[in-house]
Amino acid sequence: MKTIDVCLSPELMHLYKVRDRTVVVVDILRATSCMVTAFAHGIETITPVADLNTCRMMRHKGFIISGERDGKKVEGFDKGNSPYEYMGPDIRHKRIAFTTTNGTQAIEKSKEAHKVIIGSFLNLSTVVKYLLFGENNVLIVCAGWKGKVNLEDTLFAGAVIDRLRNHIEPDCDAPLIAQQLYNDAKDDMVTYLKNSSHVKRLDKLDIHKDIEYCLTIDQYDVLPKLKQGVLTLI
Repeated sequence: MKTIDVCLSPELMHLYKVRDRTVVVVDILRATSCMVTAFAHGIETITPVADLNTCRMMRHKGFIISGERDGKKVEGFDKGNSPYEYMGPDIRHKRIAFTTTNGTQAIEKSKEAHKVIIGSFLNLSTVVKYLLFGENNVLIVCAGWKGKVNLEDTLFAGAVIDRLRNHIEPDCDAPLIAQQLYNDAKDDMVTYLKNSSHVKRLDKLDIHKDIEYCLTIDQYDVLPKLKQGVLTLI
């Protein structure tokens, strides 16, 4: 039987061998939710970029440059890190260069994996189906916050594990912890997360609608996959 594990922070990636695994990178609030939304609304590619200066330079190559630091849109960038910025016709058939505090860093640390896909609650069932029928063992990499564990990404991991519980075996206790947390929270994740550190951080920016949207299950059936450093649809 295939196995599944959860890396609760990118800082723990050195503990995992990923070359034979499918890695699911998740940053619920809000990078991977933005990416899934953008692909659902017609973006051609997203290039995840670890640092700001590299992202800025990509404007000269015809990219829309997008990103945030500490939850706030980067000054001079075209777009920030709200999924509502990725729903308009202006992104159709365009390319985005995207850099964020946590999500794009997690992608960078996962790039040696056999396969890397992008997960969010918005495309949960599509992720689960792909993992169910895939050949590889699975690692869910939670972006967290500046190396620390966060609750919302762990809940997503738990949701995946709960749906695959009869088909994929947990590798250690981290998947069991995530699954238990998700089962505690699944009836009202918005309320469950209200005291979490990142929700409090984002509430100060007055973007509660982003939080509710990013916790909505199965809005889209798209599945972004990393290939040669660029995200495209499978």
